[in-house]
Amino acid sequence: MPPPTLNKHQNRRHINKYLRTLIVLITTFIKTVTKAGIIILFLFAIQLLIVKITQQSQSFMASTWQRLTLLQQELPTENSLPSPLLDRHLTDTWAGARSEGRSHEGIDIFAPRGTPIAATTQGIVSKVGNNRLGGRVVMVIGPGGASHYYAHLEDYADITPNDWVDAGDIIGYVGDSGNAKGTPTHVHYGIYINGSAVNPYPLLSKSK
Repeated sequence: MPPPTLNKHQNRRHINKYLRTLIVLITTFIKTVTKAGIIILFLFAIQLLIVKITQQSQSFMASTWQRLTLLQQELPTENSLPSPLLDRHLTDTWAGARSEGRSHEGIDIFAPRGTPIAATTQGIVSKVGNNRLGGRVVMVIGPGGASHYYAHLEDYADITPNDWVDAGDIIGYVGDSGNAKGTPTHVHYGIYINGSAVNPYPLLSKSK
């Protein structure tokens, strides 16, 4: 006996049923994949955040340890520091009269524009930026907590705050920025101990 045949209406109902079932399956699959994707993205973002926090914590801890180590070291003494500009004549311009009734809190060392400026000591870079008088400046915290100030730079070396530098590392280049604009190019070098300026000239080693 031949199998019963389905009329067009019955075929349509079967096809619709299969289609609905297929749509439900596809929708369920998409929802599952979407939820899984969101969870994966969330976990990935959490991982990146943990890595960033860990790196920042490690950097902070390293910086703090370096600062504590520097504070325990001796302050610079007479003739103990190399010049920031090697083979350049040093003149004691400390306390010279300056504009606005100021006195000179450092010494000026003259050299052609773009001459590399070397750190006089190891330490942590505390500032790379601008101010009204110094123009482009770099500040390094060295042994004993002394601040070493380099001003009137033409440009900076590849350094950022919290970087560690060693004596002799290049921190910038000679210029005439700030209130030195139009004067012979030079670096203003100053030293501050406990917030007070001290004459750097006696502390610098003099070329023979």
